[in-house]
Amino acid sequence: MDPAIELDGVERRYGERVALDGVTVRLPRGATLAVLGANGAGKTTLLRVLAALLRPHAGTARVLGAELPRERWKVPGQVGYLAHEPLLYRQLTARENLEYHARLHGVDGARVREVVAAVGMERRAHEPLQDLSRGMVQRVAVARAVLHDPPLLLLDEPRANLDPAAADLLEPLIGRASGRTRVLVTHDVDGALAESDIVLGLKAGRQAFLDEGELAAVRELYR
Repeated sequence: MDPAIELDGVERRYGERVALDGVTVRLPRGATLAVLGANGAGKTTLLRVLAALLRPHAGTARVLGAELPRERWKVPGQVGYLAHEPLLYRQLTARENLEYHARLHGVDGARVREVVAAVGMERRAHEPLQDLSRGMVQRVAVARAVLHDPPLLLLDEPRANLDPAAADLLEPLIGRASGRTRVLVTHDVDGALAESDIVLGLKAGRQAFLDEGELAAVRELYR
């Protein structure tokens, strides 16, 4: 079976600034890749490339067999992207947000009700997001990311704003227990090392290491 993700020498620039510089990764299906690095290292840019939201300027990239950018249209239906900022409409209720995304993915109302229950939002689902706490909004964002049952999750600080009980509640959806292939961007170094199969270290857009779990190597990323 083809790997879930294949990157070979991927580069991405913003004008003259290089955000990714020669990143090479091969992630088997069902595995978890943790991406570590300081602010501005290129972590979020990498997720956006994998989500087919940004085109690589050099190198080759394949996600679940789709070649990017030529076959980018194949990616959105197979990927659940949990961005650092929730991709939701704050003036709409939690249920309205999920129903909107359900229509985009051809998902029925039963699945919407299922994910609302799974994230523990039944009692607050009819309230506008602007009236909810950040933790509750994060729960809705998780529900949106898994709504269409994607085989690949791209997670940018997925436990942000969650208390321990909420984080435990979402574990079956976005944690190892989900059984999905995952790319996890986080500043929680200990947690990342514990729950990942492969670790990618980025520093100023460059690949500092791959599949190396020593804390000494990780600490160098933040100096």
